[in-house]
Amino acid sequence: MTQTKFTGLGIALITPFKEDESVDYDALGRLLDYQLQNNIDYLVVMGTTGEAATLNEEEKSSVRKFVLSRVNGRVPIVLGVGGNNTKAVVEALKNDDMEGVDAILSVVPYYNKPSQEGIFQHYSVIAEASKVPVILYNVPGRTGVNMTAETTLRLANKYDNIIAIKEASGNIVQVNNIIKNKPKDFMVISGDDGITYPLMTMGAVGVISVIGNAFPKEFGKMVRLALAGDYQSAREIHQHFTDLFDLLFVDGNPAGVKCMLSIMGYIENKLRLPLVPTRITTFEKMRDVLDKLNIKC
Repeated sequence: MTQTKFTGLGIALITPFKEDESVDYDALGRLLDYQLQNNIDYLVVMGTTGEAATLNEEEKSSVRKFVLSRVNGRVPIVLGVGGNNTKAVVEALKNDDMEGVDAILSVVPYYNKPSQEGIFQHYSVIAEASKVPVILYNVPGRTGVNMTAETTLRLANKYDNIIAIKEASGNIVQVNNIIKNKPKDFMVISGDDGITYPLMTMGAVGVISVIGNAFPKEFGKMVRLALAGDYQSAREIHQHFTDLFDLLFVDGNPAGVKCMLSIMGYIENKLRLPLVPTRITTFEKMRDVLDKLNIKC
């Protein structure tokens, strides 16, 4: 069952804020209902897109409990548990309540810039400490260091509870190397909306998506068509969203998707510093593209 829980469309869930920067639980509830009504496959909570770095521990716990209660077992939940202090990550895994959590997503340590051996040992300790399956997360554009295919495969082969990687390196050759040489049940998940389609033609099993916050039905359809091998139909949907992919990240994540969701009426366009909303020019371009896509604004 573990190998099928995390195929398809996973949503890197945002955290909506009110104007006073408190968590907007009413908006979060509406957004969760919207996701569930549009048949997403699983949710990723407290990741980068959820602005976890700007939430205190009480807020993180409260958001997690709210999501678990609202979802009520209808889709699997992945919890972001990572950091650049291995001991602190392990303590969190030992002390946090993992009831209702189906897996953790743990990012390559950032800022420290560890060697490949350091990355391997970091994840080895996490794998040994975690009560739930572990999804690796490679995003060198944010962490400052790339986890190589060799390190990923070494971890995948050694630890049965390391079940997948969210790959956001943008390196097609690297991702192909992992897909080609991985253990049979190890999953490669796209961490980049814009290249999800080509990665799935190579053997990725889906995506942990940012744009899916706004378009779960449409983007989920593309993912399922690709999983079914209907690449022509999937490519048509992929190309439909090309302009939005560009706008989504031009001013950073989650600024782009929060702008998009605010235009669509789901949330306030509010982030916590050091993140700020998109530029007005991006806002206007995004509104124009949404109008062309016949999205109600």
